[in-house]
Amino acid sequence: MHAVAKARSTQLLTTSPLHYLLLTSTAMDIILGIRVQGATLIATSKAATRGISILKDTDDKTRVLNPHNLVAYTGESGDTVQFAEYVQANIQLYTMRENHELSPQATASFVRNQLATSIRSRKPYQVNVLIGGYDTKTGAASLNWIDYLGTQVELPYAAHGYAAFYCMSLFDRHYRADMSVDDGLELMRRGLKELETRMPVDFKGVYVKVVDKDGIRPVDI
Repeated sequence: MHAVAKARSTQLLTTSPLHYLLLTSTAMDIILGIRVQGATLIATSKAATRGISILKDTDDKTRVLNPHNLVAYTGESGDTVQFAEYVQANIQLYTMRENHELSPQATASFVRNQLATSIRSRKPYQVNVLIGGYDTKTGAASLNWIDYLGTQVELPYAAHGYAAFYCMSLFDRHYRADMSVDDGLELMRRGLKELETRMPVDFKGVYVKVVDKDGIRPVDI
């Protein structure tokens, strides 16, 4: 009897308007990435939302994993920060212990493995990430798309949440493999303009960061 009551209460919670709003608010986060010649660009929205409320307009949804790898995240509020800081600490610990910086591919594989392991546990992380990196040995930039199921794909451009509905077709039309950083920033501006015009939410602007041979730096857009 108790189990039936608990199941009914869980069903009511997961089908309630509040639950829908909480799920929708995480999908409203803007997470965009573009790989260009010798660099990767990452843009994340500044708004931290809960349901229909904006709690903060200076929220940085990225963490520096090592000098040439940056993770951008979206998902459930508690999960995102906890997971990002967990992988950040472990990757930095590896660097200190081995005196060796993980490559972008190794970094993405580690993060993917953590999410793939998590989804099979009793308390999985509800986190989607983009990892922008620069390989100091090969001189190649990379962009990895990873979702909460542990699916990993390396892409020339990527997005998470509702932003993907508005930006992916635009990126597909205008992206070129030989784009410079300035070209990539211009394409990012076009994507953000599309979001400002069509997306029914104020995401309070974005933080944009560049990952290249010189490391990770913020840029104005």
